[in-house]
Amino acid sequence: MRSSSQSSLATSQQLADAIRLRIIEMSASPAGVHVGGSISIADIMGVLYAEILRNPAGGWSDHDRDHFILSKGHACSALYAALVEIGALDARALDSYAEDDGILAGHPMKGISGVDFSTGALGHGLPIGVGIALGGLRLGTRRRAFVILGDGELQEGSNWEAAMAAPALGLHNLVAIVDRNRWQISGATEDCVGLEPLSSKWSSFGWETAVIDGHDHAQIRDALTAPRERPLAVVAETIKARGVPGLEDTKDSHSASLDDQERAAALRAMGRLTS
Repeated sequence: MRSSSQSSLATSQQLADAIRLRIIEMSASPAGVHVGGSISIADIMGVLYAEILRNPAGGWSDHDRDHFILSKGHACSALYAALVEIGALDARALDSYAEDDGILAGHPMKGISGVDFSTGALGHGLPIGVGIALGGLRLGTRRRAFVILGDGELQEGSNWEAAMAAPALGLHNLVAIVDRNRWQISGATEDCVGLEPLSSKWSSFGWETAVIDGHDHAQIRDALTAPRERPLAVVAETIKARGVPGLEDTKDSHSASLDDQERAAALRAMGRLTS
């Protein structure tokens, strides 16, 4: 596994590309990686960690730092990759991902630098984000909470309880980003429990909303930096396993272990291999 490239990373695009590469490398694990939902948020993670988050791997004593919560915890390979690239996590830890003697589980676990909350059971991240944002306001700090949720995850009712509470509490320091890749483990989201009109649902609770291309860094950046007086819900239209041959925009990409040929094909598609 390569060492951290923190010193060479200058842009969100470079960071997103590095995250994608590490996800593909991690997919060699016999335990498999949630390739589709990890790659679908790589560009969002690139912008967040390169340009938006303040001291995301800092300790709890820094009351002004931002907190990132990956509510769709199965996409943890994207988070681990980002933490390696910013220098918060040793790249060697990725070599034992999901192994008995490793420190990185198949879902984020508290205790890793940059992981403030254990997630994986869906529907927990946004309620936690509400609490973090509320605490920041009551302490008079600059703290912000950013939460990435899966679209299938929105079938959990706890999300909507939190969505209803956030505007009532005046949480302008809370951002919810929905990874709208339109797939969940059991199939297409709209064939399971339809979510549309999704943006209107959030706005009906009193959130500011933005619908963006979740792979367009300018759109991601503009949505996250626009002035606001209320909590923000960003519906990021993404493609599951974007750029991975045979898995792009499919249910099968939800969890996969890629062999040497499949990883090579993915790297070629990403421009990382020429032969």
